[in-house]
Amino acid sequence: MENSTTVTEFILMGLSDLPAVRFPLFAAFLLIYLITLVGNGTILLAIGVDPHLHNPMYFFLTNLSLLDIFCPTATVPKMLENLLSENNVISFVGCILQLYFLVALAGTEVFLLAVMAYDRYVAICNPLRYTVIMSKKLCLQMVAGTWTTGFLNSLLHTVLTFILPYCKSNRVNQYYCDIPPVLALSCASTYLAEMVVLIVGGIFGVGAFLVTLVSYVYIISTILRIRSAEGKRKAFSTCASHLVVVCLFYGTTIFTYIRPSSSHHPDQDRLVSMLYGVVTPMLNPLIYSLRNKEVKGALKRITGVLNPSHWGASLFQSPVSTFKALRGLGLSQRRP
Repeated sequence: MENSTTVTEFILMGLSDLPAVRFPLFAAFLLIYLITLVGNGTILLAIGVDPHLHNPMYFFLTNLSLLDIFCPTATVPKMLENLLSENNVISFVGCILQLYFLVALAGTEVFLLAVMAYDRYVAICNPLRYTVIMSKKLCLQMVAGTWTTGFLNSLLHTVLTFILPYCKSNRVNQYYCDIPPVLALSCASTYLAEMVVLIVGGIFGVGAFLVTLVSYVYIISTILRIRSAEGKRKAFSTCASHLVVVCLFYGTTIFTYIRPSSSHHPDQDRLVSMLYGVVTPMLNPLIYSLRNKEVKGALKRITGVLNPSHWGASLFQSPVSTFKALRGLGLSQRRP
């Protein structure tokens, strides 16, 4: 230990072994990132301006879209910089911040998906009491709880990770700073940090997963009791998008974190982390916009009102109809 040097920066090695395809990778990840921003931004716009979507389900979807914007933003810009400059260095403080926000946002999404599952359970299994149970106050409390718990949970893991001495290699075998590849570089025992990840992450993760699972057991049993095929289809369509997102997120997250370090394989870890950190946030708005009729309807209304040709024709032919369309979307100011 006396002859060792304390690490002051890390080198992100996740994409350094692919120099021949550096520019194609840069273009691909930039495109995915832009699609993610535009897709989730469009969902936020549709929910924000359409009064038909001002209900608990879409309030939670707004938070999911925010998470899907923030999560890749914690890693992708640095990855794009590394690909363009071939400089894979990240400072020690930069690595701490990147790991903290990544784990915090991923943890918040775990809890948010459980809250969204409970919301669908109330909507389908207790439709007559839905507005009473899912009050504005309760929705705000649940969302505040998910964000607070996610960030406090990340603070615990971040502190336990970076109080360890790092005096061996500084080469992180990943394209961003994450708990497993960073712990692998410590020159002290990582047993406590790994156990906390498994125990605390297991308690929170399993708890959120059980809420989601139990909610969907009741949802599916309720749907199966509906006699008409059309009724079953409509009931299932209200939660199908969320169920697909849950499967994508839990599958990749469990594979990444709920495993001992001895079972981690670098190539597999990089592929799976790419799925849940970059690809899944891009797919979520596509899943909701393609499978949700209300979101598709809101997007069509926005497109119709904001279409320049439609706008000009409406102003020329009927200013009153244009004003009504804007007022219906919440884009016009109310008269005093």
